[in-house]
Amino acid sequence: MISSRNIGVVAAVATLLAAAPLSAIFQGWTWLIESIIAVAVVAGVAALTRLVRAPLWGQVLGMLAGLMLALTWLFPSGEELLAILPTPGTFAYFGDLLAGSMQDMRSYGVEVPDTDPLLFIAVLGVGAVAVLVDVLAVGLRRPALAGLPMLAIYSVPVAVYVDSVPAVPFVVGAAGYLWLLVTDNVDRVRRFGRRFTGDGRDVDVWEASPLASAGRRLAAIGVAVAVLLPLAMPGMTGGLLDSLSRGSGNGTGNGGGSGGTSGRIDLFASLAGQLNQSQVADLVKVKTSERNPFYLRYAVADELRPSGFQARNPSGRSVNRDLPNPAERAGPGVQQATYQATVEVTKSLSMSLMPVYAEPTRTDDLSDNWLYDTNQQVVFSNRENSRGRKYSFDYVRSTFTQAALRAAPPLPADHPVRRQMTATPAPVPEVEELVKGLIQGKRTDYDRVLAIYQHFSSDNGFSYRLSTESGSSGQDIVNFLTNKVGYCQQYAAAMAWLVRSAGIPARVAFGFTNGSKRDGDTYTLTNLNLHAWTEVYFDGAGWVPFDATPAYGVPGATRSPWAPDNDAPEAPSPDTEVPTTPTDPGASAGPSSPDNADRDTDEGFAAGGTTPDEQPPVWPWWAAGLVALLALLAVPALRRLALRRRRGGREVPAAVASTTVDGDSEPGARPVVVTVDASRARADAHAAWAELLDTLVDFRVPVDPTETPRATADRLVRDALDDDEAIGSARLLGRAEERARYARDPLTGERLLPALRAVRAALATRADRRTRLLATVLPPSVLLRWRTTMADRSGRMVAFTGRARYRLLRWNPRRMLADRAAR
Repeated sequence: MISSRNIGVVAAVATLLAAAPLSAIFQGWTWLIESIIAVAVVAGVAALTRLVRAPLWGQVLGMLAGLMLALTWLFPSGEELLAILPTPGTFAYFGDLLAGSMQDMRSYGVEVPDTDPLLFIAVLGVGAVAVLVDVLAVGLRRPALAGLPMLAIYSVPVAVYVDSVPAVPFVVGAAGYLWLLVTDNVDRVRRFGRRFTGDGRDVDVWEASPLASAGRRLAAIGVAVAVLLPLAMPGMTGGLLDSLSRGSGNGTGNGGGSGGTSGRIDLFASLAGQLNQSQVADLVKVKTSERNPFYLRYAVADELRPSGFQARNPSGRSVNRDLPNPAERAGPGVQQATYQATVEVTKSLSMSLMPVYAEPTRTDDLSDNWLYDTNQQVVFSNRENSRGRKYSFDYVRSTFTQAALRAAPPLPADHPVRRQMTATPAPVPEVEELVKGLIQGKRTDYDRVLAIYQHFSSDNGFSYRLSTESGSSGQDIVNFLTNKVGYCQQYAAAMAWLVRSAGIPARVAFGFTNGSKRDGDTYTLTNLNLHAWTEVYFDGAGWVPFDATPAYGVPGATRSPWAPDNDAPEAPSPDTEVPTTPTDPGASAGPSSPDNADRDTDEGFAAGGTTPDEQPPVWPWWAAGLVALLALLAVPALRRLALRRRRGGREVPAAVASTTVDGDSEPGARPVVVTVDASRARADAHAAWAELLDTLVDFRVPVDPTETPRATADRLVRDALDDDEAIGSARLLGRAEERARYARDPLTGERLLPALRAVRAALATRADRRTRLLATVLPPSVLLRWRTTMADRSGRMVAFTGRARYRLLRWNPRRMLADRAAR
């Protein structure tokens, strides 16, 4: 029982060490403290159940119950009995935490804050792994299998980490696993009562066996290779060679996304974290046939929670299928025109979302891995990223008149868009009061939206500034509406929240403004052009954009007739759209105010801090890898071909008798007899027989090394050959090998090479296509010979190291001390 307790403690500690990679995900260490408590409870319950000699299933139930009590104490719902006994309300609360964890996974990028849903699922996972490790290592005495649930913990940061996973936590987890294996090994050895070496010698001082030593070395080498090889591989994110070749601050980044699930990053957090970047990097080059295009978009956030708008995971089908036609839902007063655009994403922008203009109708140069979500109107992929891609698409640009939007009827209360896109958290009194005052007396949805839109103007005290001010309300939306200072994400989210409070569907869109770097009809968009704005849904018109952010703070900002610039000295003409692209970010387009000195440029989701270096092309690595793979696959075939040629040699000439070579022989002259060297004939027969056996192995014909050559030839004729020429050839080869082995004079004068070719042709005709292909590309005879050679060399190496170790043992200090003590 003492040994079981020791292994149980080691299993618990090894589980906590295996959870070390989670430190790369969380900002704090709350997860570790709570995981220690949960694992300690599981280990304690396991020890108690083993103390009372409970069966394995009883131990499992006890550990699960202990884990549930620990979770109840760590994450109380307020309805527990005695603070630790769960109730139905507790389980309902746990279900809410699980659902919330899914939302937080989509909302936050690493490192994530210590939210209750994320902490709950982390502690639950670590506790469940602790149960499995204890069952496998202590209950079933299979500690090696315990590495599988431990590996499941490490797969979490591998799946969600934006950059490369740190190596140090993996080393810590591997050390815990090795500790568990060593502890179990020592316990097993102790059960023998007397330790001994691998060669059967009893000793007073413990000496590890060669097999155990080899196992420890292999384990250490395996861990070192697993950690160091990914760091040295070129082209892998965060690799050692990459960091050495790029140096620091190369400017490459993810641009607010990654190559995996698109909902993994918090779009607002990416914007807020990158606004203060001082360097400019080109991200996208777009060429469009539209004279004054609207914003190039790539994502939306349409789920409103108490903490703000969050992005949902998109879903859809391939962009290469028929995309929806916007004309089918266009109502009266909506003008539509079709344009073509070509987008080239630079290597500085890598995300699982593809920038497109709203309402694309056809795409080119994109694989089926790219999907289109008709509800969010975004192009995304779960397998690829946008870095370095160039593609074209057709899109429809819809323009609206104020009269058409005023004529749009309100959506029915049961309309799915209204139900989903007007959902708000618990009512905020300040917001409700403000919205009620703004929309009072407005008869149409458009007039209500326009009143909310016009509220965010300098006349009402709003100004653009990168540095926001905190408030005392405890709610970001109230703080912004009170301080009236912020940048594009505050304006877009605040307007969408107010519009939803008015009962009108709204969401936040993300993308690029048009920018000021223009060459003909090609725009170069940088990190300064990344932007967020509001989209409002109108029946018969669809999603209509409104940009409430002050135009003077956003390079390339565009205003529309239905949403004119609030701070412009005079309203633009109703039939024109005037894109505002100020060259001086600090210049104000609106009336002067004391806040103008603090107005900064919206720098958006900057992808990096410096201008990106020139990246080496990737195709040489792929070409070199393909060539190396082909060369590796060709080695067995080339080895087989070389062996066949070496065995072929030259034909053995028949013995002949002749007179003198000149033809002027004298009467009575003796004829000259040309004989064949017996050693040469015997060697040729052995080579031909060895080639025949390899041919049989290649074509899956059984070979029995205990048979005589004649028996092998007879079995071959009986089981595999039906051609007269092949039958005669097989018997000839068997007779030649038999004479070479057992007779004084070998068989001479026979053509063995044609006989080999005849047998091989007959076997190839009889075999199926797969067997013929493997016999040519991956000959089984060569692979068998390699396996045999490796086994022989490994055996010789083990024997050699055993002899060397035996000779060195006499100089072992422990043995010398034991011998001296015995004297």
